[in-house]
Amino acid sequence: MAQMYFYYSAMNAGKSTTLLQSSFNYQERGMNPLILTAALDDRYGVGKVSSRIGLQAEAQLFGTDTDLFADISALNEQEKRHCVLVDECQFLSKEQVYQLTEVVDKLNIPVLCYGLRTDFLGELFEGSRHLLAWADKLIELKTICHCGRKANMVIRTDEHGKAIAEGDQVAIGGNDRYVSVCRQHYKEALGK
Repeated sequence: MAQMYFYYSAMNAGKSTTLLQSSFNYQERGMNPLILTAALDDRYGVGKVSSRIGLQAEAQLFGTDTDLFADISALNEQEKRHCVLVDECQFLSKEQVYQLTEVVDKLNIPVLCYGLRTDFLGELFEGSRHLLAWADKLIELKTICHCGRKANMVIRTDEHGKAIAEGDQVAIGGNDRYVSVCRQHYKEALGK
């Protein structure tokens, strides 16, 4: 029986690396995974999932208006899919998370979602909120703060490296804009 998995963490915990390893494992066994990634994140090229350690793979894009169940159903009819791997799943809408539950429940295809749990203000992303509620399995990937504790928060920084506490929820960036820290250092950085 297929299930939906949500692998979540702060930034720099290896989510994309883990996704790419899962894809490789399926391919190594002669299976056909489908990789999806958010269209709005093109830091490493359009239609690519890349990890900081140099691994990358081609991916289908999803946007805010993508009907994931319809798209995956059509692709599965063309060529059997053994797994769906979703990078940057925090950018999914509530409806798209529901569509992925339909992929699991109606098509019997496992769905593995990888993404951030919270934004730089400590608030849940829409996709993450619904994955936390509806996924069959929740798996936290861990990274560490500069102090050695588990990093479970993300600080957004300005061009001078100072923590900022306002702005749009989504601002694409990497190590140049975000720092993963423990809750204590998150509070200190934002003066809370």
